[in-house]
Amino acid sequence: MKKLIIETRHLDLFYGSFQALTDINLGIEEKNITALIGPSGCGKSTLVRVFNRMNDTIEGVHTNGEVEVLGENIFGPEADLIALRQKVGMVFQRPNPFPLSVYENITFGLEIHHSRSKKEFGEMVEQSLTDVMLWNDLKDRLDRSALRLSLEQQQRLCIARVLAMKPQIILMDEPCSALDPIATLRIEELMQELKRNYSIVIVTHNMQQAARASDYTAFMYLGNLIEFGNTKSIFTKPVQKKTEEYITGRFG
Repeated sequence: MKKLIIETRHLDLFYGSFQALTDINLGIEEKNITALIGPSGCGKSTLVRVFNRMNDTIEGVHTNGEVEVLGENIFGPEADLIALRQKVGMVFQRPNPFPLSVYENITFGLEIHHSRSKKEFGEMVEQSLTDVMLWNDLKDRLDRSALRLSLEQQQRLCIARVLAMKPQIILMDEPCSALDPIATLRIEELMQELKRNYSIVIVTHNMQQAARASDYTAFMYLGNLIEFGNTKSIFTKPVQKKTEEYITGRFG
């Protein structure tokens, strides 16, 4: 069994008086792709944003319970948010490159965090773009505005920007929702390559994507974790009736 890199115990999350997550107990293993599925509003994105404390930016959010990421209590008094977000990168629904050059997009975080000397920037840019299979396409266009790239290239660039920070975990919140089916499959293929070195948690509305791309799947409903397990088992022999109803399209 691989070691757990994320573990939640009796996690509750509230937006003011509204409870968005209820008693979530979940263990996510390293170097796997774990998919969070469920109907809109079930808490998938809220849960994934717990893991790098992105919900902290929303007024009135508070949590109960425990969350350990890479063995550290991320809500403890010693928690270092900057270090956490370097270790746990995030890719969003729509590609969000900065209005800068390709090169500057990748070095932006390195500049802010002073995590590498400038002499290393060129090497980091090449490695990050190689990891997302963009180096050959863009190596002669590093000074081009990232906004001129195709949507798929922009999303790959956003993933490269995360990789440059040398995270251990990559969170992906609907990373293919703005992409066409061919680009979606390419991003899924990229995820398979990346999981050799990274642990990936993906939120998706696309059950076919979860079935194709993930090793483990968590089904959520109304802020509750209904079922979690091996993806093949979840999709072929779900234990919970509610999981079966969602997967077979009876609601959602």
